[in-house]
Amino acid sequence: MRTKYFLALTIAVLLGSGMLVFANPPAGSGSISGKITYTGTPPKMKPIDMSKEPSCAKQHATPVMTENVTTGPSNALAWVVVYISAGDQESSAPSQAVRYDQKGCQYHPHVLGVMAGQNIEIRNDDETTHNIHPTPKDNREWNESQPPKAAAIEKNFAREEIMLPVKCNQHPWMKMYVNVVKTPFFAVTGADGKYEIKGLPPGEYTLAFVQEKLGEQTQKVTLAAKDSKTVDQGFKP
Repeated sequence: MRTKYFLALTIAVLLGSGMLVFANPPAGSGSISGKITYTGTPPKMKPIDMSKEPSCAKQHATPVMTENVTTGPSNALAWVVVYISAGDQESSAPSQAVRYDQKGCQYHPHVLGVMAGQNIEIRNDDETTHNIHPTPKDNREWNESQPPKAAAIEKNFAREEIMLPVKCNQHPWMKMYVNVVKTPFFAVTGADGKYEIKGLPPGEYTLAFVQEKLGEQTQKVTLAAKDSKTVDQGFKP
């Protein structure tokens, strides 16, 4: 039976452009990396009107845009969840919490990856109250207010659920997604559309790519010991 994996989670926050999350357990020596792109002309994102919340509006020098199909140079696609959906055994959640922030009346990151049962630390960096309201299908729904400079809220989700929506009842433009997985092998693409998953033992895997508006794509990947494979994926309108 395969040894249980220990998760060393590195979070790189790229404010205003994206976030890349690596699940990097040391159990194996294989890796999968690649780039996610959008095929065709990307849709234009709409500006967000924050005039009703001046304390947030003043934090942005330029208009804030919606993030549901965020592309970078060469149609790189941000905020795509990449994870091993089949071929890996379930692992226990790590003790380290992952964190997301509310700043400028936006969620940072827009898309978060976390293991089932792993704590999520939620912080409010704004001068206004936020109301965090996940609306899951397979987990417990909750709705909690968080005043400015209040203590962090810690929550977790017990069951796997991809693209679990989170909204703020105070500010309707605030939306994000939490992706709850049973495996430590996952990533979320940043502004460059790239991802990397390390520490994979030899095996046959199904690699899933999920985007909030464009749906899910999958690819089969077979890794030998110390294998490093490049798996790119494109999304169409």
